[in-house]
Amino acid sequence: MSTFLLVHGAWHDGRCWERVVPLLTAAGHRVFTPSLTGYGDTAHLAGPEVGLDTHVDDIVALILDQGLTEVILVGHSYAGLVISSVANDVPDRIAQLVYLDAMVPEDGETAVDVMPVTQHLIDLALRSESGWRVPPPPEMPPPAGLFGVTDPDDVAWLRTMLSDQPVNCLRQPVRLNEPAARRIPRTHIHCTVLPEGFVRRPVPGIQPDGTPARVWELATGHDCMITTPAELAALLLRLT
Repeated sequence: MSTFLLVHGAWHDGRCWERVVPLLTAAGHRVFTPSLTGYGDTAHLAGPEVGLDTHVDDIVALILDQGLTEVILVGHSYAGLVISSVANDVPDRIAQLVYLDAMVPEDGETAVDVMPVTQHLIDLALRSESGWRVPPPPEMPPPAGLFGVTDPDDVAWLRTMLSDQPVNCLRQPVRLNEPAARRIPRTHIHCTVLPEGFVRRPVPGIQPDGTPARVWELATGHDCMITTPAELAALLLRLT
């Protein structure tokens, strides 16, 4: 039995994994899908003080409180930043890191360093009435849709779990100064249906642990846990 900890990306909450969880548990594995502070059932806690560090603390606390070890830690999108710092804080608890169509930072980087277009979102938030809210992007024509989701029923469901992202999530840097964290194996899963003009940071051919990069692909849009849950679960099960 393996333990999966699936961390949602910006604007989402833990419900986005609902179609994947039964497929992993049916194979005998434990699965945790927390909602980060400011999302889902903690949406009322969102505020200017919430940031990347808050979300790292969320996941570290869950791991320690539940006594989890040998965790397969999966981060979607923005959560690539979260899982990187989590691994830095508790490397002895993490068996594998999975970057699911995710930001993959170096030490000291912010979301802007990984994805420069993020600076535009920060600027808009700082000039807004709240001074900190980053609203979800609008739905676009297919194939971009809403985070790559185009089915009307799925889009409607996805909208029920979206909320604003605190701007500090995009401004706080990751911490990657623990040598033990560099020895954790990594897997990268890329969704290949991309918005027009999107440029992904290349995955280095050699990973921090010294092994060749492992990059898998899913022929779908960004929210693959909604559009292709069976295919995603099949890839994750290859790690067990």
